[in-house]
Amino acid sequence: MTRQSQVTGEQKSVPIVPYLRLPSSPGGEAYLVGSKCRNCGETYLGSRVMCIKCNKMDKMDEVALSRTGEIFTYTVVYQSAPWIQLPYIAAVVRLPEGPFVRASIVGVESGPEAVKVGMKVVMLTEKVRQDSEGNNVIAYKFKPL
Repeated sequence: MTRQSQVTGEQKSVPIVPYLRLPSSPGGEAYLVGSKCRNCGETYLGSRVMCIKCNKMDKMDEVALSRTGEIFTYTVVYQSAPWIQLPYIAAVVRLPEGPFVRASIVGVESGPEAVKVGMKVVMLTEKVRQDSEGNNVIAYKFKPL
């Protein structure tokens, strides 16, 4: 599978998952992509060739998904790999188009107890590491609105 990248000087930025699209120009915003069925309108996260709802093949269109959503459920993680800063909030975010996406919640200054189911959030991206070729690996996260 090919990875979409954004060139920034000598380094490239590459998305951590194939359904994250990075901006192609300065000032652009990253977004998640999904597949929408032309037959029944069901929308999924990422690329699909078949709609699970109506069982139609090859009737899927790629669509840009909203950068905002709401927390459907979450947990606070207190134990993880040694290089991961703890605690962190792992959540499932419901997007307005219907799909759910797993993500970390950041920017909660008053602590994890401030996070609530139904809280409105917005997507942001950040460099999380460099790959073996020296490219910046970009991940998405959500923060409260």
